[in-house]
Amino acid sequence: MPTESRDDAADPVGPAVDSPHPASGPGSAPESDEEFVPLTVSPARFDELVADALDQIPARLAQAMDNVVVLTEDEHPDDPDLLGLYEGVPLTERTHDYAGALPDRITLYREPLRSISADEPELVHEVLVTVVHEIAHHFGIDEDALHRLGWG
Repeated sequence: MPTESRDDAADPVGPAVDSPHPASGPGSAPESDEEFVPLTVSPARFDELVADALDQIPARLAQAMDNVVVLTEDEHPDDPDLLGLYEGVPLTERTHDYAGALPDRITLYREPLRSISADEPELVHEVLVTVVHEIAHHFGIDEDALHRLGWG
């Protein structure tokens, strides 16, 4: 069953990833009445940012990930505001008959992430938070738990 992404997410996996909600900086409200202009980013650059975010996942967690692929797309066909999506069977729910299953999918959506980011540092932050959020679903952490942890 697909698990949808978050409006805001954080790092349930340890100190290697900073808190997603700084008092100012990426993800914070603009301090002036300036009009928000979304960032322009190529698909290739977006893929690089996703790869960089994956590189920040602690090694022990990255090694524990099993049978999952991380993909990027422009936007979700049914929900253009969705930032990311985990589709698959979380590690905590896999049984002996899971063998031979196609890989789980984590998809990050470039257009909605780009549209909420005023500059590249903010996009880097949003991509990292979304990657961590979706990986948390792979480890069996549901939306309610992510919200309780401040990452939902």
